[in-house]
Amino acid sequence: MRIERIYRYPVKGLSAEALEEVEVEAGGCLPWDRAFALAQGDAPFDPEDPHWLQKSHFMCLMKNARIARLHSAFDPRTGVLAIRGPHGEIAEDALSPEGRAALGLWLAAYLGEEARGTPRFHHVPGHSFCDQRTKVVSLINLASLAAYEAAQGTARELMRFRANIYFNGAAPWSEFDWVDKEILVGATRMRVVKRIVRCPATEVNPRTAERDANPVKELRALYGHADLGVHAEVLEGGKIAVGEAIELVG
Repeated sequence: MRIERIYRYPVKGLSAEALEEVEVEAGGCLPWDRAFALAQGDAPFDPEDPHWLQKSHFMCLMKNARIARLHSAFDPRTGVLAIRGPHGEIAEDALSPEGRAALGLWLAAYLGEEARGTPRFHHVPGHSFCDQRTKVVSLINLASLAAYEAAQGTARELMRFRANIYFNGAAPWSEFDWVDKEILVGATRMRVVKRIVRCPATEVNPRTAERDANPVKELRALYGHADLGVHAEVLEGGKIAVGEAIELVG
């Protein structure tokens, strides 16, 4: 089994950044993955005492399909986050409170009526705005995606599913048997902790921002569940790179 693609998503709900390699720490997610988020004005998120909240408290594809038209890029060397709108307009943030406030206003204006109260753009060092209560890495078996597409009779863009790692070389759906088992991913050791239950965010076409499919309904009709991919916790950190092996070890 080999890693085919690696992605991080610096801003919760926004576009992916492709990586050739990345260093992952034990107990962590990919560095800068879901490191930024726009909390809705009525969200009970306190940056001084950050706790996990459900995605509905934030700008997210499940609720805000039009954000698929935004493109984000983050440079860890400079700390500059840039978000480009559908007409080429750009907002930037250099991790300063002033920059985050400006980005929050820009994104709230873009959301329009979908913005609730006064949304605030957050970055809290060490906190990840992922959909899971604990920090995990998400993996998708490309053979499972291909089997689903074949059974459905149409292609489904892999970026609908927003995984960190896409891999090849395993039998379709065999990754579901990895739950509670350990895998070697490049130089890291991980434990697969659960299957990924898909949500309405997958309805959004990442190229057009239209809700033009219903993978949750399709998966349930085909297989009796809405699962695609697995989550894994990092037990031993190290480098992960495209082309490196994935091995089931227990």
